[in-house]
Amino acid sequence: MEERYIYYNALFDIYEELLTTNEKDTFRDYYQEDLSLGEIADEKNVSRSAIQKTIKNVIDKLNHYESILHIYANNRILQDLLELSDIEKIKKGIKDLLNK
Repeated sequence: MEERYIYYNALFDIYEELLTTNEKDTFRDYYQEDLSLGEIADEKNVSRSAIQKTIKNVIDKLNHYESILHIYANNRILQDLLELSDIEKIKKGIKDLLNK
């Protein structure tokens, strides 16, 4: 479960500006402030299911944006390439990335 939180927080950091204010606030409350669905619903004066739906929509949007733009995946590849010391492997990795 923790890996999922790390992953979606990373996607949120990248794609946050593509979300509505309500989506951003709800995501932060749930994933970063660790509030329960009920706590968020009480705070926003909406139903628990409305919060659950908003969280699902945000996750769907983050997945959709990443499936098109691949910013997170490409950053991971670049981070891995930075760990290499073999310049030929680094060059090949960059070429592979550019040819995607």
